[in-house]
Amino acid sequence: MEHVSTTTLIITLVIMVLVSAYFSSSETGMMMLNRYRLRHQAKNGNRAARRVEKLLRRPDRLISLVLIGNNLVNILASSLATIVGMRLYGDAGVAIATGILTFVVLVFAEVLPKTIAALYPEKVAFPSSLLLGPLQIIMLPLVWLLNTITRILMRMVGMKADGAISAALSKDELRTIVHESRTLMSSRNQDMLLSVLDLEKVSVDDIMVPRNEIVGINVNDDWKAIVRQLTHSPHGRIVLYRDSLDDAISMLRVREAYRMMTEKKEFTKENLLRAADEIYYIPEGTPLNVQLVKFQRNKKKAGLVVDEYGDIKGLVTIEDILEEIVGDFTTSMSPTLAEEVMPQNDGSVLVEGSANVRELNKAFNWNLPEEEARTVNGMLLEALEEIPSAGTTIQLGGYAIDILDVQENMVKQIKIIPQKPLKESVGS
Repeated sequence: MEHVSTTTLIITLVIMVLVSAYFSSSETGMMMLNRYRLRHQAKNGNRAARRVEKLLRRPDRLISLVLIGNNLVNILASSLATIVGMRLYGDAGVAIATGILTFVVLVFAEVLPKTIAALYPEKVAFPSSLLLGPLQIIMLPLVWLLNTITRILMRMVGMKADGAISAALSKDELRTIVHESRTLMSSRNQDMLLSVLDLEKVSVDDIMVPRNEIVGINVNDDWKAIVRQLTHSPHGRIVLYRDSLDDAISMLRVREAYRMMTEKKEFTKENLLRAADEIYYIPEGTPLNVQLVKFQRNKKKAGLVVDEYGDIKGLVTIEDILEEIVGDFTTSMSPTLAEEVMPQNDGSVLVEGSANVRELNKAFNWNLPEEEARTVNGMLLEALEEIPSAGTTIQLGGYAIDILDVQENMVKQIKIIPQKPLKESVGS
């Protein structure tokens, strides 16, 4: 080095610092990339994204390459700085060169480039891949040797070195991503995506039309009465039964009945029964995501929910499941949550006894118990283990509940004092 001028050494030292900055920024930029955005760009034909994705398939090789390059450059820079310092300041130059080089490397080769790469990972990683790709091929033997030694040392201490890191996201992680995407999608689309993710947590019991609300026609009734019920039916499907719903025989599409009325000269009970579909039964407790697939596979749109003894518990249609995802349709004949709750000026809420507990919790961000009962009335009967009288006040799940009206052995209306202010979007 004695025949090399001090100016040349300084220039070389500056180049070493720049190369170190390149490796530092490349490492941070590669690691900070959004893998799913990168995959999307690669599938759309972005060449730079494809190069980076190829490098990231073996992150151990990439990290080893960057560390080898960075450490070699920093060690060489340290040696050059020592020589320059001794030439300029003698023995004291060693300490001076160490201090100055430490400051320069920290600021210009570490903190600054890594900060820029963290803020703009694509702008750093994509151009860097042009050089890192060929470097990885050239230095592959050294990288392989380093990784092999590392694996051996890890195995010696009982650590697995070959465990693949999965890029798959769990449902909770997906839910977090959707929550964090408020600026990229509308709140309605966000709610729909969250509803899809929550389908497996909801069963048919939570959304079914309860047995006492199922609209059916007794085929043993007078024919004129049957026709009258058909012409005035607000529903698209009606259960046909003999004397009791327990003896359900088929499911009739009202549209099919209307077609028969207009096309056939003889619209009779026998023709009506032949036009009806066989009843599709659904076991209680079936998760909605499972039932949605079953509806599709069996080409059914409605079914009766039955318990372990075969007793009918309720009715579920594919529209009910879709409403769980996208919200209530305007054509729904059932009262909406907005019609069953009345927020008061004092912060309390008047709630009908028929309101769905799970929908209340979802809309108001409450934590009312919903495991044992579907409706507010059922929740209170389950908690009290008796039919309460009007004027009763109880504490349930941290909420003060006043029972305002009880009729026909059912709680008709209550007042709830919530723990938190109501969401502004309730009933929207």
